[in-house]
Amino acid sequence: MTQDERLNFLLRDLLAERKEYEDIPVPSSRPEKRRLLRSLMNVRPPVPAREDFLRVQDDYLKERLAERGVTRLKDLTPVRPGLYLWQGDITTLAVDAIVNAANSQMLGCFVPCHGCIDNAIHTYAGVQLRLECVHLMAGQEEEPTGSAKITKAYNLPCRYVLHTVGPIICGAVTQADLELLASCYRTCLELAAETGLGSIAFCCISTGEFHFPNELAAEIAIQTVGEWQRQNPEKIKVIFNVFKDRDYEIYKRLLR
Repeated sequence: MTQDERLNFLLRDLLAERKEYEDIPVPSSRPEKRRLLRSLMNVRPPVPAREDFLRVQDDYLKERLAERGVTRLKDLTPVRPGLYLWQGDITTLAVDAIVNAANSQMLGCFVPCHGCIDNAIHTYAGVQLRLECVHLMAGQEEEPTGSAKITKAYNLPCRYVLHTVGPIICGAVTQADLELLASCYRTCLELAAETGLGSIAFCCISTGEFHFPNELAAEIAIQTVGEWQRQNPEKIKVIFNVFKDRDYEIYKRLLR
């Protein structure tokens, strides 16, 4: 199968899953097809998929990853011993684990093609990730803020994904918000250590859609990770992953 044939196969299969999709036409251009595929994957409920669908999806996502390029830990230069700053797409980072800024339902973002990291991670991991998440959340309506869960990474270049729920800011930042954000970093590090992982990449938890002030969030991240690494020397290498120029400048200045 060529990549275009895989794309067409996946679109036909996903459109056939729901009766309400029967009138949706398959676009003619590749960018529009890719956008429709991402949208359909984003809204798909956490249900099992056929083996042939998963084989084609996995081959398609592996090829997409090769097109987008992979960054490995050995390609990065530490800013401090065991600590790195990297600007780029976290879904292309080959480390032991990446951190997903998840919502409390822990099932991924259901908004088609939304710009949040939760959406991107579920898109490029594949539909298996949402299904594993729903099994993890069985008997649990919401994941508490400040905690974390771990899943496999499926078609991402990392080995695992750590899903953590950061505080949502509505108005002034409270002391409880500060403590909950610090807990996200500590909990992820402890979970990574328990799993025997040697490297972890943190996104900018709670900034963006959750409205935590960027600079204050970076200060907490650096302080919390620094304290943990001092207490657990040479245990886990940490990458602060940023996507926006603004966050890169903040972390670069604070890490000097």
